[in-house]
Amino acid sequence: MQISLSSVPARAARLPAGVWALLLGLGVLLAWDASGLDLWVMRHVGGAAGFAWREHWFTAQLLHQGGRLLSWLAVGFILLANLRPRQVLPDLTRRERLDWLLVTLLCLAAVSLIKRTSLTSCPWDLAEFGGTAHYISHWAFGLRDGGGGHCFPSGHASAAFAFLSGGCVLARAYPRLGRAWLAGVVCLGVVYGVGQMLRGAHYPSHTMWTAWICWMVTLIALRAPAWLTRRRAVA
Repeated sequence: MQISLSSVPARAARLPAGVWALLLGLGVLLAWDASGLDLWVMRHVGGAAGFAWREHWFTAQLLHQGGRLLSWLAVGFILLANLRPRQVLPDLTRRERLDWLLVTLLCLAAVSLIKRTSLTSCPWDLAEFGGTAHYISHWAFGLRDGGGGHCFPSGHASAAFAFLSGGCVLARAYPRLGRAWLAGVVCLGVVYGVGQMLRGAHYPSHTMWTAWICWMVTLIALRAPAWLTRRRAVA
């Protein structure tokens, strides 16, 4: 069986635009990881005495604890939309409501699973910031840094980015609400990430990877069935 080399670029060109954007985002993330900017940024935020914003009410209470509460409220709203379809967003289909809930939970589970198996410690665990660990890239699989680990990616950022699916689900019946939901999710994710960075809880890349993971899971879960159907129709 012979495969024409000219068919490879043609097949690649047929990849959905969302996949190309996802791959571009992956490239940017890998470039950031290779640059060493994570540690450079944290050295401008903290010092030998630790991180001044670690226990500040704005980052520790409002952004961290308040962000968790807001996340649970959002999950409750999505559950309510499934349990009371006639009262909450009645123009959504049953499939859309269920997709919204399941994809959100899948994003939360994916980030949590990776975090649980990660050996990477938080910035505030590093010796140069008052801890005991030494810096090791999260790509150094199997190597312990001397800290507690379980800090990659950012679990708190997933309290926002896990809800990306709402923008896709709402787009058909409630386009304005869908755009507002998506913008709100992204803005909150960035704010949570910056807050955790200031506290010394996470490197910038931890938040970026959480965003990318949730984006990937959402894209695959919501778009893959349609893509596969189109490919079968073309074939």
